[in-house]
This record gives sequence, C-alpha cells and structure tokens, in this order.
Amino acid sequence: MPKGGYTYIMSNKQRTTLYIGVTSDLETRVYQHRNGEGSKFTKKYRCYHLIYFEVFEAIESAIEREKVLKRWNRSWKEELIKGFNPQLRDLWDQIQGFN
Repeated sequence: MPKGGYTYIMSNKQRTTLYIGVTSDLETRVYQHRNGEGSKFTKKYRCYHLIYFEVFEAIESAIEREKVLKRWNRSWKEELIKGFNPQLRDLWDQIQGFN
C-alpha cells in the first residue's frame, strides 16, 4: 500500500515569504520548521507558520504537486492560499494529531 503525503506552504509572521514543501508526516515536519530544524530557508526567513496544505494518497502525487506549485507565480500562490485559508491563520493547532 503506498504511503500518503502532503504538500504544504509555510510563511513568516508578516506573510511576505513563502516556503513550499512536501512530507509524509505533516505534523512532525511543521514542528521541525517551527523549531528551526526544518530547513535552512525556513530558519533564515522565519517561516514558522503553516498557512496551507493538501493531502494526497501517494507521496509521489504530493511531490508532483510541490513541483507544480513552485513554478507558479506569487499571485497564483496567494489566490490558492486565500481560497483555503482566507485569514492566513497559522494552521498548526488544526493539524496536531492529524497523522
């Protein structure tokens, strides 16, 4: 049985910087980002807030979606995020116990 995955977007407090990632364990990965362990980019730009995510049945699908989103221009990404999370709230509390 294939393992599922998530494509997600992290942002800084001001919502001026976006980081797009993929993982098989969303809660653990966001926890890592929030604690400066996730990636050099998220640590440098303080992208500690989960503002968007998608769920996939197969990790391969999540990886493909991440590649597509990374090619999008900023306005398309913002429209996608606001359609999912209009107030751009940090979704950390909503994903605890998610996996």
